Amino acid sequence: MHEIGFIRDLAVVMLVAGATTILFQRMRQPVLLGYILAGVLIGPHTPGVLVGDARTIDDISNLGVVLLMFTLGLEFSVRKLRDVGIGMLLVAVGEVGLMLWIGYGIGSLFGWKGMDALFLGAIISLSSTMVATRTLSELGQRRQPFAQLVVGLLVAEDMLAIVMLTLLTAVAIGGSVQAEAAFTLIGHLGLFVVVGMILGLLLLPRLVDYVAGFGRDETLLVSALGICFGASLVAVWMGFSVALGAFLAGAVVAESRSSGRVVHLVEPLRDMFAALFFVAIGLKIDPAMLWQYAVPALLIAGVVIIGKTLACSLGVLVVGHEPRTALRAGLGMAQIGEFSFVIATLGLSLGVISDFIYPVAVAVSVLCMALSPYLSRSGDRVASGLRRVTPRSVQLLATSYSGWLEHLKPVNENATLAAILRRLLWHIAVNILLVVTLFMVGAYVNAHGWTWFSTVGIGREMRHTMIWACALFLSLPMLIAVYRKAGALGMLLAEIGIRESFARSYTHAIRNILARVIPLATLLLLGILLSALGSAILPPRGIAIFLLVVGAVLSVVLWRGLVHMHARLQAALKETLDKPEPPVDGAG
Repeated sequence: MHEIGFIRDLAVVMLVAGATTILFQRMRQPVLLGYILAGVLIGPHTPGVLVGDARTIDDISNLGVVLLMFTLGLEFSVRKLRDVGIGMLLVAVGEVGLMLWIGYGIGSLFGWKGMDALFLGAIISLSSTMVATRTLSELGQRRQPFAQLVVGLLVAEDMLAIVMLTLLTAVAIGGSVQAEAAFTLIGHLGLFVVVGMILGLLLLPRLVDYVAGFGRDETLLVSALGICFGASLVAVWMGFSVALGAFLAGAVVAESRSSGRVVHLVEPLRDMFAALFFVAIGLKIDPAMLWQYAVPALLIAGVVIIGKTLACSLGVLVVGHEPRTALRAGLGMAQIGEFSFVIATLGLSLGVISDFIYPVAVAVSVLCMALSPYLSRSGDRVASGLRRVTPRSVQLLATSYSGWLEHLKPVNENATLAAILRRLLWHIAVNILLVVTLFMVGAYVNAHGWTWFSTVGIGREMRHTMIWACALFLSLPMLIAVYRKAGALGMLLAEIGIRESFARSYTHAIRNILARVIPLATLLLLGILLSALGSAILPPRGIAIFLLVVGAVLSVVLWRGLVHMHARLQAALKETLDKPEPPVDGAG
């Protein structure tokens, strides 16, 4: 009977969601707010229950999470993260960290248990991508300078949300915050994300473009959804949430040349499952408990609006934007949303938070969601009012600071040198990350596949030798690339840093020494890092030295072939990431 009951409940949810959309559009209120209230009205905690099966509610919620995270991933993309810039990334890290700390402090002041306080901090630390972007679109502000900053902060927060989801899972399962467990889980998360992204970027965008070449929309849509649900299953199998898998799948598919068509095809599903997701949130709310915790919810909502506005505004101001733009960007971030609900649902499903946390999170979100359009609309008035009451000396200081940062930006030849340095450092970092990933894969295989090795008669030392050797030899193309890029970096730094006016006749010799020391020092630091990360699979010292000698000999003998192999891999990734922006409409 569950199958028929599921269809009946789904029909009720969609009918109510449809009526809610019309009603709240007429009232000029956020539709997402209406979905939540509709869920409360038809849920199991109100008279005349229309949807009361807990299993159905969970099924609807999980469907909504998967499709919602997939579409957020489609809007995320690696290109957008790269375009965000280090400044906005630092602002997002600072703001999320501050709100996490404030939320934990508020929970502690209320006398809540540690896990409740921790999850409250996580819930209020993340802004809502859906609410913020919809508000900007409805108010016609998407083209304004502050809106681009809001989008950049949201992209950075999406990345931090995935990290936070994973860490909270580890903390919840372990029951406490232990450094060793946290670092282990971060390693597993990094392994899953890096391997998934690298393999995904090399394979899936080409697969999506190949399927798009058939010219049939249904084939492209089904294939994209297959990737979405397949990635979700892999994430669950690896011990992570379905939300993580769906989000990464969307981020990888977004790098295909046909991503515009995919977004166009998925948009109706996104709207449908966003409705399911937010109605399912309302279905889980007990209005009586909501009323009981109304005062904490009002206080926390005020902290969210004021705290996020101040944190984001000050952060944006510090990285060099003028005060009015910074304030409007802060007001655009003053809400919480979908990731907060996912975090609250995670805590409930693992049984580590109290029942009242969920309705408190929803109440805070509803209050912020309702006020968000008014805050964004009144940004200019608030900025003008603050300007009138701010002392002239403070205004002059802020303006002078922004102008000073503007003059520090590299121009002409300095800009060219800065671009070359960034490119070299980026290439070195990516290759080091790939090498680290290979050794982490080896550690993972050693930890989870040792029984298989035992069944075929391979002992501990032989197992470590085989795994470490495979990781080392597979890393050779990347290690050679690190050496070559570090050599180029050393030569560039030597040319810039060693001036003939200071070194005189020793200029050439010092530049040569510096150009050779930097790549060797880079490889030495990488070796120390790998020794630490690969300690679990390190073979006996004599064998390790022998393998290193063999690796060095192979590098010399196969140098040209390994360089060529790495160049092809680099070209494949570059072709994927440097594609032109896809059209948003879905022609064809």
